Amino acid sequence: MNKYTYVDLFSGAGGFSLGFEQENFKNVFSNDYDEQFCKTYTHNFPQHILINEDIAKISANKIKSLANNNKIDVVIGGPPCQGFSIAGNIGRKFTDDPRNHLFKEFARVVKILKPTVFVMENVARLYTHNKGVTRDEIISTFNKIGYKVEASVLDSSEFGVPQVRNRVFFIGVKDDRLIKFPSKNSERKTVEMAISKYPKLKSGGKSKVPNHNAMNHTPQMLNKMEYVSEYGNRDEIPKKYRPTSGDVRKYIRYKKREPSITVTGDMRKVFHYSQNRALTVRELAAIQTFPDNFIFQGNSISQQMQVGNAVPPMLARHIAKAVRQMLNG
Repeated sequence: MNKYTYVDLFSGAGGFSLGFEQENFKNVFSNDYDEQFCKTYTHNFPQHILINEDIAKISANKIKSLANNNKIDVVIGGPPCQGFSIAGNIGRKFTDDPRNHLFKEFARVVKILKPTVFVMENVARLYTHNKGVTRDEIISTFNKIGYKVEASVLDSSEFGVPQVRNRVFFIGVKDDRLIKFPSKNSERKTVEMAISKYPKLKSGGKSKVPNHNAMNHTPQMLNKMEYVSEYGNRDEIPKKYRPTSGDVRKYIRYKKREPSITVTGDMRKVFHYSQNRALTVRELAAIQTFPDNFIFQGNSISQQMQVGNAVPPMLARHIAKAVRQMLNG
């Protein structure tokens, strides 16, 4: 099997990298800015070169030297894109918003390294935002540097991940080969299948399983939890205790025989299907399809963010398989 090379930008804890590693791709280097995310990445990929630095401050010469004359087959990554608000207003473009400078940095590195393929992940909203103009603008940016690009929204629950998670993936190629997205897996995995194996915990409970420690809930929060059934929501909480504002997706329980709702960086108010507590970092990581030997570093808030921000490794692996087929021609 050809050992194709890849570079992972905005690598976070390493979900995207893990999927490509599992498909026998070889990492050339990775980059992320967040120190605690980088601790996790380095712990789990000690053999990788990781540049913990603001990507905008990494010069073209340094990027080329990091590639070390290797042909880069794939560049992967999910640059944060937050500036949806002004795109489309008075003729402004998505790329005009300074909050989207990291997308431009991703494109800059692709232009420097000239990989055969790139894969860029982002929130699903990017696909339809501003009636598709934003998506077309992103595609046009890569067209100008010589890439044919297609975009598709993928739901991770259709690829063996026990979680409904919609994300847009842009795949670009430098020549006339066909762009291929991964094939769906018909078997839907459930929350119970992912997390029932872990030791039971009470609020504040600890275990010997790495990252499987329950947060310490307040008595008021535990009281609210008591009223919420597995298929219920905040409406089951008596009015005198019920929260009147905040995200309607909170104060619910996971449904054990269904895929999870989207895992984000803050799942403190979504409760275990049968235990009165939020899920642990280990359980959230299992829903994201990280194996138990993948250990998260840093404080507990950072660990939740690392899990929530990651591309599910199982989905990443399916994408890597599709990319391999593209590279094989």
